Amino acid sequence: MSEQNTEVNKKLKILVVRFSSIGDIVLTTPVIRTCALQINAEIHYLTKPGFKSLLEGNPYISKIWTLDDDFNNLTDQLKAERFDYVIDLHKNIRSLKLCFNLGVKRYTYNKTIWEKFLIVNFKIDILPKLHVVDRYIEAVKKLGVINDDKGLDFFIDPSTDISGIKPFGPYSVAVIGATHFTKRLPIQKWVELINNNITTQFVLLGGPGEKEAANIIIAQCGKNVINLAGLTSLQQSALLISEAEIIITNDTGMLHIAAALKKPIISLWGGTLKEYGFWPYYPDGIDLNSNFEVKDLGCRPCSKFGRNDCPKGHFKCMYDLDVNKIDL
Repeated sequence: MSEQNTEVNKKLKILVVRFSSIGDIVLTTPVIRTCALQINAEIHYLTKPGFKSLLEGNPYISKIWTLDDDFNNLTDQLKAERFDYVIDLHKNIRSLKLCFNLGVKRYTYNKTIWEKFLIVNFKIDILPKLHVVDRYIEAVKKLGVINDDKGLDFFIDPSTDISGIKPFGPYSVAVIGATHFTKRLPIQKWVELINNNITTQFVLLGGPGEKEAANIIIAQCGKNVINLAGLTSLQQSALLISEAEIIITNDTGMLHIAAALKKPIISLWGGTLKEYGFWPYYPDGIDLNSNFEVKDLGCRPCSKFGRNDCPKGHFKCMYDLDVNKIDL
């Protein structure tokens, strides 16, 4: 039974909470859209300052709040908004404290902490066969919201300019970064992949931390590679992705932006599993993703979120990826 507010002409006011990070925030966009359109809710969103730009162009959000240093002052400001509900899609101690202080009904989702613990430590697989987006939608179904199956949203600022960096002619994007070591395809594997596809023009994307790796790749590959790692804003990266032919990417935030933009994706999986519920999420009836992973490797997965080293020392989950099968 729906729990929508039945007061005449009272528009529901909902606070969505997700503090970080790029991909996780993009994955909340179906909840934002469906709540705004299906139950005519006024949506506010709370995140960290560094991720505000991900949401600023979203027409379904009325106001973006940022988690600053003065948590008590923020709580007081949010209290004054008199929200009807909080949709907590971060689900940690800080978000729980915030919801408790606001004193309004909280909806949250199954974070599968226990299931991930079992598969990481004992290789017992009882993971739900649901994408995290579907688990997010489950969190709000009592509000009368259902999945509209339209996929993710990402809105590129129309003022974004890539005229000075966009390559001439067709190109593919290689997203070479990821937060954790065990999610990153090694440099020599990128070199192998690119040199096996010399007729394809590649654009390397990544953050400042990937500059050195990108320079090594450039030095060992042909003239068909353009190095933009650490040189583009998030919006510029998204626009480059939107105009590319295909995206080759590690398990990282740009994977989900590419899916939101409905681009063909080759997703590379190392120490984590797509079965955690974070594979590229497209609208119903569309599947433009090809997964590349080393199956039946006894040490996979080695963590819930990724690690800064291989616990076995061999990193076979990435080194044994047969990139020769990636034919562009």
